[in-house]
Amino acid sequence: MPALKKIALTVTSAALLSGFVLSPAAAADKDKSDDKQPKPPGIMSSLGGERLSMSGTQVNLGPGVPVLPKELTGRSWIVADAENGDVLAAHNSHWRLPPASTLKMLFADTVLPALQPTTTHKVTESELAGVGEGSSLVGIKEDHTYTVHDLWLGVFLRSGNDAVHVLSEMYGGVPETVTAMQKHAEELQALDTVVISPDGYDAPRQVSSAYDLTLIARSGMQKKDFREYAATASADFPGEKKKGKKRESFEIQNTNRLITGDIGVDPYQGIAGVKNGYTTQAGNTFTGVAERNGKVLLVTVMHPSADESHAVYKEAAQLLDWGFAASGKVTPIGELVPPKSVDTGTGTGAATGGKGAAPAAGADQGSGGQAEAAHASAANGSSGVGIALAIVGGLLVLLAGGVFLVNRRWPLPGLTRRAPAVSDDPTGTAGTTEPDGTADPAEPAEPAASTDSASSASSASSASSASSASSADKS
Repeated sequence: MPALKKIALTVTSAALLSGFVLSPAAAADKDKSDDKQPKPPGIMSSLGGERLSMSGTQVNLGPGVPVLPKELTGRSWIVADAENGDVLAAHNSHWRLPPASTLKMLFADTVLPALQPTTTHKVTESELAGVGEGSSLVGIKEDHTYTVHDLWLGVFLRSGNDAVHVLSEMYGGVPETVTAMQKHAEELQALDTVVISPDGYDAPRQVSSAYDLTLIARSGMQKKDFREYAATASADFPGEKKKGKKRESFEIQNTNRLITGDIGVDPYQGIAGVKNGYTTQAGNTFTGVAERNGKVLLVTVMHPSADESHAVYKEAAQLLDWGFAASGKVTPIGELVPPKSVDTGTGTGAATGGKGAAPAAGADQGSGGQAEAAHASAANGSSGVGIALAIVGGLLVLLAGGVFLVNRRWPLPGLTRRAPAVSDDPTGTAGTTEPDGTADPAEPAEPAASTDSASSASSASSASSASSASSADKS
């Protein structure tokens, strides 16, 4: 062997032993693996601030500002102040990705005001025919009658695509609902969002972003009934009606692990919703709202690594912890923009469509005419939570954080429409992390058991989390 070749082999071997370089085969495998990882587009929307158009992690570091959590794997995430709209930190926040069941927040924000919670509806076979294979379900049965209130519990707690499709039919049909959702997204300036299916089930071209989902959640939180459903840990749901017997009910629990907890995940102090999701294309997605010492933050995490169980909740909790610690110390990198009507003063209302459609965003309102009774009673000094629950019926167990936010003064300044009507930063140091790319396999489904309803709100944080899931959509 020539002397030079022997020297080269010796150097390479020593380097391999010392860990400084990869073997050619290992290096090639790593390059192939990296090539398979999705990368954010070179140019993203600058809505909300120029920093939000940049790829990688964007945050202003400075004296007193805590360091961001290490090893965050979400392809996209954002932390924002729910009240003033400041974006405290973000990572690829305008990257358009499949949203999974977090898209149900837009569905609820669009449809909730159009349907009165006490309205009853008998479900037909055709209304359930369009539910995607393997969807998460609450267990709605054809030829059985449910109230609108029951159906919304199925949407928020169990992420039931069956409930979404029935409500969509009540609103005017699935195509009409999709059109209304898209129009409402545009009104909210959630311009990264393309709606194809109202339930978030994987569909070609259906996308949203961490930024948009946070805008949508912030809009939804302007509505009292939205806040109540989002903060509900468990509730009674109507079961099968057998001839000659009283209709059974069973308890359903929220699949949001930061509300109910699970093995390896503790309930998050001050959590009050909002929505979680999972599909094979989207991986795990989550938008949450939490309150601590009077400060309210929103966080969205999209598609973290599948290597760790419940990564989406753990990373969301870490980001919320960071946000509460950094609030008031960190210079924002952008803002959550208000709806178009607030910018222009045109006062355009909700998207048109649906039976009995009403403004889908605006003053703090419940669904339909029931809101007036709630507001009138609240004006007389009664509890808003108790009134709303008495109106719609059914026992709901609300988290402490949820009770706080439900009773808090809403809507937020600057988000109220001026005339609701029915109608058709200084540059800081920024770090960069690479997005992760593996989808999280669905967890095995557990049947909902017939049981007595929970007895008090104090039991909410320790409630077990029965999960309704499948390989296609787990939320």
